[in-house]
Formats: sequence, C-alpha cells, structure tokens
Amino acid sequence: MPAYSAFIFDLDGTLIDSAPDIAAALNAGFRGNGWPELDPRYVEQFIGNGPHRLITDILDDQGIPYNDAAVDRAFQLYLRAYLDDPAGRTRFFDHVPEDLAALRAAGLRLGVCTNKNHAVTGKVLDQLGLADLFDAAVGADAVPACKPDPRHLMAVAEAMGLEEGSWAYIGDTRVDQATALGAAVPFYAVPWGGGAGVEVAQGHRLTRLADLLQHGRKATAAG
Repeated sequence: MPAYSAFIFDLDGTLIDSAPDIAAALNAGFRGNGWPELDPRYVEQFIGNGPHRLITDILDDQGIPYNDAAVDRAFQLYLRAYLDDPAGRTRFFDHVPEDLAALRAAGLRLGVCTNKNHAVTGKVLDQLGLADLFDAAVGADAVPACKPDPRHLMAVAEAMGLEEGSWAYIGDTRVDQATALGAAVPFYAVPWGGGAGVEVAQGHRLTRLADLLQHGRKATAAG
C-alpha cells in the first residue's frame, strides 16, 4: 500500500459545495449583460474549468450570443461580487473540516490546487477557517497554465517542496483526474460533487477524506 506524506486537494466540489456562491456571483455578471438568471444546480454542472470557461460554457449551452468584451465584463462583475461575499452560501461536504484537521494532526502536509481565482481562493479558505491547514493554495490565475494542465498541480507541489512519489491528488471531476494523469501522480476521487461519475482504479474511491489516513505517513523535514 502506498504511503504518502502529503495530499493536494481540488477545492470546489471536493472540499466545499460552493455552487450557490459561484452562481450568485455569476448572476451578477450575467445581469450586467442583460443575460438570464441561473439556478445554482444548473451552474454546478459546469464548474471545474475556471470562471472564463464557466461563463462561455453556459452561454454556449444557453445559445446566447456573446463576444470577448461581453465575457470580460461578465467576468469582472463576477469577480467583484465573489470577492465581496466569497463563502456566505458555501457549505462543507460531510466531515471535511474534521477530516482535514485529522490529516494535519497525523503529520501530513496539505495543499490546494483550484481553478478558482487565486484571491478568491484565499478569502474562501480564510472565511471557512481552513487557511491554516494548508501549506500552499494556488488559484488558476497565479500560474501560466491552469488545470487540466499538469503544471498547475506541479506548481503547488513545488511550493510545498514535495518530493516525487510522496504525494497524491484528490478531486471530484475528470478535469482533476486528467491533471493528475498529466502530472503522473496518483489520483483519488471523493464520493460527492462529480466524484461518483469519475472512474478510478480499485481502492482510489474515497468514502470520506479520513480514508486517506490509511495511505499516509508522517512528513519528514525533506517533505
């Protein structure tokens, strides 16, 4: 059985159900362009590729015409609204706070790799009381290329000083899985978010984050 000294997590759909806050911010951007209001559960199915792609994927799905200027205006309004209230409607998936704390207490190092805006990521982790649990949290706009580009994930590992073979990535989407595959690191899927629809190797589907304790070993000074 592999033994890892660190785990890096996706954020939206893996640690938190942020669809209501994302939808609220997105609706601010849509209103600015006279586009229709969106239901959070409709928005949820498009989350995972970052806000610009979120906007264009929904516009394409809705058959709404747009141009680059309209998308940028929607994004700026979205970002402003999200930074104003980053986690007021966000909820944890089952046992996430206590399981993350247990992993940390066991001496494991933790990080976040998310396609969420970097500034928003920091504010969300602060507001939810998670920031101190992570050695590094890197949003999409803090790297030259974001998920599924594996360089995003590797940037988090490098920020944490992790050695090859010492860590795994945990997520809930095929984007997360493709990112891990591109980085040649093991991938574990959570059972919530989109995780149930992602096919993983035997033993790589979690029932809760505490399952990772059986795969962990206390981190050494070298990472």
